Amino acid sequence: MREPLPADMFDELCPSSLNPIRFGDKWSALIIRCLEHGPRRFSHLRVPLSRVTPKVLTQSLRSLERDGLVKRTIYAEATPHVEYELTPLGRSMLEPMAFACAWAEEHWEELLDARESNDNTTRLERAG
Repeated sequence: MREPLPADMFDELCPSSLNPIRFGDKWSALIIRCLEHGPRRFSHLRVPLSRVTPKVLTQSLRSLERDGLVKRTIYAEATPHVEYELTPLGRSMLEPMAFACAWAEEHWEELLDARESNDNTTRLERAG
């Protein structure tokens, strides 16, 4: 009998849009990378994540918070604001992400070739 696959075998991820290894939604890895060096305000996250709509960014942050990877802190000061930061659990994702990114870099050409081939086949099937 074969040994069962480990439950955490696909916990690796990378912010690369080409990397097939995913965690959470499309933007989770990018958010985690943005928070790698400390807490950030929503408006600060929007700068490198400009392709993400505010609504989707909010949904992704809430999902990461629900999963225990991100902590949301509200500062009720003269100018109230909110900051997001990685929890220890969220920080533990950084190493697997680095491995997944290294794998994607090593297999970059193969991934590009596979996607191009698939896209071409799909176009031909739709046209024919």
